[in-house]
Amino acid sequence: MNIPFLDSWRKRHGPGHGAAPSSAVDRDPEGLAELLSECELLRAHAQSAGVVLDDSPASLEALDQLQPRWRDDPELVPWLGNDAGLYLGTVVIRTVRDAGWWIRSDGQPVVRLANGREVDVVEAGQAWAADGAPELSQLYAELAES
Repeated sequence: MNIPFLDSWRKRHGPGHGAAPSSAVDRDPEGLAELLSECELLRAHAQSAGVVLDDSPASLEALDQLQPRWRDDPELVPWLGNDAGLYLGTVVIRTVRDAGWWIRSDGQPVVRLANGREVDVVEAGQAWAADGAPELSQLYAELAES
């Protein structure tokens, strides 16, 4: 997965530090959350469809209602799916108590819930972009109950 901020982080900290980006979570969790919440491609698509992404659970429902015109462009699906997963994660960490970002040893950002469960939201976002399931709002509801 291509996450530009991790590439920048690795360049600043050198090759010896590239294997442990999870320390970024410890040093600057707010900065990491801000970077992961950008989701520029998804936000542009949503805006063009009249959907405001305000980091709320209701915005996930609105995304689920979008016409999936992006599926006509196979190169766009993985990028939009990546953003959709990061956006789902953003909504979860901003609204679910004690949820936060965690970077796995393979560099994949996941949401870690208070009960210790790790959720690969990027994988879920890519599935949503490719075939609409799981719906982002349904997955959010499941995670919020955890």
